[in-house]
Amino acid sequence: MRSFGCRVLIVFVALGAASLAGAQGDLSKVEIRTEKLADGIYMMTGSGGNLGLAVGPDAVFLIDDQYAPLTPKIQAAIAAITAKPVQFILNTHWHGDHTGGNENFAAAGALIVAHDNVRKRMSSEQFLAFFNMRVEPSPKPALPLVTFGNDVTFHINGDTVTALHCPAAHTDGDAIVHFKRADVIHMGDIHFNYMYPFIDSASGGSADGVIAAVDRALALATDKTRIIPGHGPLASKADLQAYRDMLATVLGRLRTQMAAGKSVKEIVDSKPTREFEDKWGNGFIKADTWVTMLVAGLRK
Repeated sequence: MRSFGCRVLIVFVALGAASLAGAQGDLSKVEIRTEKLADGIYMMTGSGGNLGLAVGPDAVFLIDDQYAPLTPKIQAAIAAITAKPVQFILNTHWHGDHTGGNENFAAAGALIVAHDNVRKRMSSEQFLAFFNMRVEPSPKPALPLVTFGNDVTFHINGDTVTALHCPAAHTDGDAIVHFKRADVIHMGDIHFNYMYPFIDSASGGSADGVIAAVDRALALATDKTRIIPGHGPLASKADLQAYRDMLATVLGRLRTQMAAGKSVKEIVDSKPTREFEDKWGNGFIKADTWVTMLVAGLRK
């Protein structure tokens, strides 16, 4: 458990949330907030990736589980809704702010499900190139026990819940989760709502893959669909479309300048995100850093 805790805190630092010395203190102050989206469907926020929760007669189904120290708070928030334990956890990808509670929830009886590549990456040392950081393998109890290659469907609580693998998006193991009856979609970190997104090219991610994944979600969504982003507030289809349009516009500008032989500094200095700053520039990645990250990804 000690090595896993170190791994989670390392990723916590990597994602710009706090200094290592202050991470545990910050987590102790975190409140888990719950918002009802449809009958039996909730969005939960705390620290790390946004959670999705489905509660019903068949099972309690949780999407992602944030950091290990937050497990008791997450369990308490769920207990305020249902006395049943969490039976299934679906990890949207491997990063520690989405998988940090796996070991704790598995010990409490949850079955962890994720894409094949999530288990592969959690099973071996990873390198987050953007942060110049190595992440230790997760202990065996934290690993997904059930993995899938393309898509997997749960028939629970009167709904059809499908996890759709989106290759080479935020990482190579991303899944978006569609609650068909409830008309809710959980995007994982494919969607940072009104923030410039972290795209982990070292883990097989790509900006083009993010756009392709967003297009897939947009095809499923209606104007009434509630969309849970990996980070940021609850979103609508219009918010997701705006995100897609921003990404496509910036990528187009970068490709044009790269084709003209511009250097990274010249591209950054041209301010290709200029009209998006007010809405998108308030996340943990600032514009110049984000543009540098995108250029590096495009050059791969």
